[in-house]
Amino acid sequence: MNKKDLLLEIGLEEMPARFVTNSMNQLSDKVKSWLLEKKISFEEISAFSSPRRLAVLITGVDTAQEDINEEAKGPAKKIALTEDGEWSKAAVGFSRGQGASVEDIFFKEINGVEYAHVSKFIKGQETAALLPELQQIITSLSFPKNMRWANQDLRFIRPIKWLIALFGNEVIPFSITNVHTSNLTRGHRFLGKEIEINNPADYEKALLAQYVITNPQERKSAILSQLEKIEEEHGWVIPVDEDLLEEVNNLVEYPTALYGKFEEEYLELPQEVLITSMKEHQRYFPVKSKDGTLLPYFVTVRNGSHDHLEKVAKGNEKVLRARLSDAAFFYREDQKTDIAASLEKLNNIVYHEEIGTLAEKVNRVRQLAANLSEILDFSDEAQAVTDRAAEISKFDLVSHMVYEFPELQGFMGEKYALQKGEKKAVARAINEHYMPRNAEDQTPESDAGAVLSIAEKLDTIVSSFAIGIIPSGSQDPYALRRQASGIIQTLLAKHWDLKIEELIALSLETVLNANIGKKSKSDLMQELVSFFKLRIKYMLQEKAIRYDLIEAVLGNEIGSVPSLVNRAQVLESHKDADGFKESIEALSRVINIASKADDKGDIDSGLFENENEKALFSKYLSVTEELKKEVSEEEVFNLLVSLKPEIDQYFEHTMVMDENQEIRRNRLYQMAHLADVIKKFANMNEIIVK
Repeated sequence: MNKKDLLLEIGLEEMPARFVTNSMNQLSDKVKSWLLEKKISFEEISAFSSPRRLAVLITGVDTAQEDINEEAKGPAKKIALTEDGEWSKAAVGFSRGQGASVEDIFFKEINGVEYAHVSKFIKGQETAALLPELQQIITSLSFPKNMRWANQDLRFIRPIKWLIALFGNEVIPFSITNVHTSNLTRGHRFLGKEIEINNPADYEKALLAQYVITNPQERKSAILSQLEKIEEEHGWVIPVDEDLLEEVNNLVEYPTALYGKFEEEYLELPQEVLITSMKEHQRYFPVKSKDGTLLPYFVTVRNGSHDHLEKVAKGNEKVLRARLSDAAFFYREDQKTDIAASLEKLNNIVYHEEIGTLAEKVNRVRQLAANLSEILDFSDEAQAVTDRAAEISKFDLVSHMVYEFPELQGFMGEKYALQKGEKKAVARAINEHYMPRNAEDQTPESDAGAVLSIAEKLDTIVSSFAIGIIPSGSQDPYALRRQASGIIQTLLAKHWDLKIEELIALSLETVLNANIGKKSKSDLMQELVSFFKLRIKYMLQEKAIRYDLIEAVLGNEIGSVPSLVNRAQVLESHKDADGFKESIEALSRVINIASKADDKGDIDSGLFENENEKALFSKYLSVTEELKKEVSEEEVFNLLVSLKPEIDQYFEHTMVMDENQEIRRNRLYQMAHLADVIKKFANMNEIIVK
């Protein structure tokens, strides 16, 4: 079969950098799915993007769909034939619907029943006739933010300016918002021009000649290579933040790195202020010496050639100088305000109209942190540090610096607290209580910071749920999922045996006492536990724990997160071991039988009728006694597995559902007590064994 290359390019006004990569991948995935759905064979698909374009190149596309020979299944034989052996209306209708006649019907047996079938040949359509459907693929793309333009109804990430749709050297005809497909593309906005693409395979090379690197990975490699060259020339170290690199890469079509400098006097500002000014506001890379000292230089990436780089550098220096001048002013102004005055201002800042002010939130967090410090048996000094850190944890939010640079919350809190005479441990906890700020961030190191982090995040989650702000789908405006994950990570890192249910209950008490929300405590507890279970489930999936083992350990209460994770890992490590299947089956049998018990009373050993009942009861007492000691999850699992011989013998010689009601009830009690011990480790009957 003949093959051709297929090129699809959407030319746009400049897209927001943060949406470019996902949009490119979405287009590629949709085109690939469409080709597979239409049974059009192809060799390879490559995706391209820049701020002004999204494109895919598919090589070796068949010029026609595959021909299909298949059998269509119809009614059962008893329905296809009448009592007289004639074809029924159902048979006639079936064959006609398949483009055949009753003479073409034959019967095949499926699961002991004969069904009418006809052979069906479907001639593959020409690919060129199907390709105009790519129009629907483009218009079906979804983006976090859309816009409309002129009098068009289409909502898209940015206005469409040109469209290329080529199959071989033929243009695929369709139009979107009055933009018609052609073989014309546009080069760099200032350095390039409009050109023809006569062969899809020439796409990358042709645009490179017009100062556009269409492959985002090649563009990123070019940026890194240029940064390395600058490092070597000057003996610098240029720390590369991956998120910043990704953003810069999606801001340019033809990257050229250059450097500039700023006045050394600005180095007196905290390093975080300088780096944030450069990275977050100007998309500059900071420069450090080889010993890690910040230097008065920056590196930026121009969307253009090497021409007139000196002028470009001076322009960037001017912009940064203004930013740093503002930062220096804010920093000096913040020195004039004391902590008490800042805390007073929190009374006038509404955190959320249904939740209250920032000051009220701080009070709830302070109370919760105090409760946790007591439960964790902190020393008096540690409790005092935690309490003071909680009390002033948000004072930097009213500073000029954090108002201008919100990314510096916590960082400036630590700096300013030290400047104003607070203990180092208190200042550190203020910064740490925002940790982990993202999935890559570390958890708090200090105990005070960890407690404050848990308390602050928990209050945000619980108060949000109380007023009905619950994440759904991709909607999570208050980042509650991230904050729940932060709590889980912190508990794991600290190996704290705090039960999630108890943490939620403590926070619920402070939230409901503040008359926040109208939901009942029981409803909120149920919603919040389910929410945390989903986050733990996701975390365990990331640790490559098998899905049924996750369901097993999450079958009852969450309890201690470190213990739960250890139990999941123990099951994962044993799942392929000899005897695992038989042990799980024995433990599951106990749980299944125990479900028939209406209640759970005391076991009366005087009602035992055979030695196997006594043996299992004795083993149960022995295991529960061992479990009272400080044992690891691995040891708990081994203790439960050790019950298998007694369980097997018990069921071999004992009928639990005895006709005697008293004996039956006593045996169910025994099963219920044993099941409780097993389920504290995991719901073994959720585990799939083969």
